[in-house]
Amino acid sequence: MPGFELWSDVERKHLNDVVQNGVLMRYGFDGNRNGHWKAKELEAAINDYYGCKYSQLVSNGTAAVTLALLALGVGYGDEVIIPTFTFVASFEAVISVGAVPVLVDVDDTLTLSPAAVKAAITSKTKCIMPVHMCGSMADLDALQAICTEHNLVLVEDACQAIGGTYHGKKLGSIGDAGTFSFDYVKTMTCGEGGVVMTNREDVYISCDGYSDHGHDHKGVDRGADLHPIIGYNYRISELHAAVGLAQIGRVNEFLAIQRKNQAALKAILSTVPQISFRRVPDEAGDSCSFLSWFLPNGEIANAVVEELKAQGILAGNFYWYNNNWHYIRKWDHLKNAKTLSSLSPELKEKVIHHATKDFSVSDAVMSRCISTAISLLWTEQQIKEKGEKIVAAVKKFI
Repeated sequence: MPGFELWSDVERKHLNDVVQNGVLMRYGFDGNRNGHWKAKELEAAINDYYGCKYSQLVSNGTAAVTLALLALGVGYGDEVIIPTFTFVASFEAVISVGAVPVLVDVDDTLTLSPAAVKAAITSKTKCIMPVHMCGSMADLDALQAICTEHNLVLVEDACQAIGGTYHGKKLGSIGDAGTFSFDYVKTMTCGEGGVVMTNREDVYISCDGYSDHGHDHKGVDRGADLHPIIGYNYRISELHAAVGLAQIGRVNEFLAIQRKNQAALKAILSTVPQISFRRVPDEAGDSCSFLSWFLPNGEIANAVVEELKAQGILAGNFYWYNNNWHYIRKWDHLKNAKTLSSLSPELKEKVIHHATKDFSVSDAVMSRCISTAISLLWTEQQIKEKGEKIVAAVKKFI
C-alpha cells in the first residue's frame, strides 16, 4: 500500500536537489535555488495527473481538509455531514473552523449512506464531506444530486484513495474541493504533506493566501505582499515536496501492483462462501490499497480477529469496529467534546449530541468488516500463504 515500500533513487535525487541548494522553504530565496521549485513543480504535476485546474500543497491532510472547508466558507453555525467511519481528522477539521460535525451512518460501501445523508439535512447544513475510505469511493452520483438539490458544497476527503477514480474521473477532482494526505503510510507519500485540489479559482485563491499567513502572492517580493485576509501557516517544506514529486511519477506503478495483489488475495478469500466483500460503486476505479471483506456477523468477525491475533498474523488486518482512530464507537474524546481550549457552549452541546446518536446501522456494517492492507512488496507465495491462513482462521468459526 504505502509508497515508502518502494523507496528509490528517484526520491533521493529530488531530495538531494534541495539539500544541495539549501533552500528548504517553498517561497523566496530565488537566487539560491539553482532552478529547483519542488512545491511548485509538484502542484503542476498534481494538476496534470488528477485533471484539476488548481492545487495548493499544505503540511498534512488535516490541514488540507481544514483549508478546504475554510475556503468554501464553512464556519460558525454551519453543519458538515461526515461518516461514522473515517479518520479523526475529519471531525477535528470541522470543529476547528467552528462548524458542527454531523455524523451519519455508512453502508456496505464503507462510506456515507446517501439515505442517511438525506435524513440528516437541516436548514443549517452547508457541506457534505464523503470520505473515500480504504481505497474505494463513495456513491458520488447520489451525493452530488443531494448537494445540487439542497445547494450544498461537496468536499471529497480522498486521503485514503490516492489514484482511485469514479467513472473515469480521479477521486478528489469531482467535488467543489478535494483533499489528499501524503503522510508516510499513504500510497503516494511526502513523509508529511497534503493538498487541496479544486476547479474553482475562488477556492484556490483563498487556499493560496490562507495557507501562508494571508499573503496574496501577487508580487515578486513575498515580504511586500498585501494581506487581504488573516491567514495561518499550513506551508509544506521543499524537502517534503521533493519526495512527493518523485512519488507522483510512480503512482501508476504502485496502483498496478496493488490491483494485482488485491485480486490475488480476493480470489483466495472468495473460495469461502460466507465471506463477502464491500460494495464498490465503480469497481474499475478502486485503488485497491485494501481488501475489505465481511463475515456473517460481528461475533464471528471478532472471533476470527482474535484467532488471527493468537496466531501472530493480525498485522495488516484491521478490525475497524474496535479501532480508536477510525470509528465512532471508540471516540470518547469526541463524545465528551474534550478540547484544550473551551468550545462555545452551543457548539459543545451540538458536538456531543451528534456524536452520541444511535449508530446501530453503522455498527451492523463495521462489526462484520475486516480490511486487509495490500502490500507492494508481497510475492505470489506470500499472498498465497496469507490468504490460506486467513481462510483457515475463518473456517474455524463457520
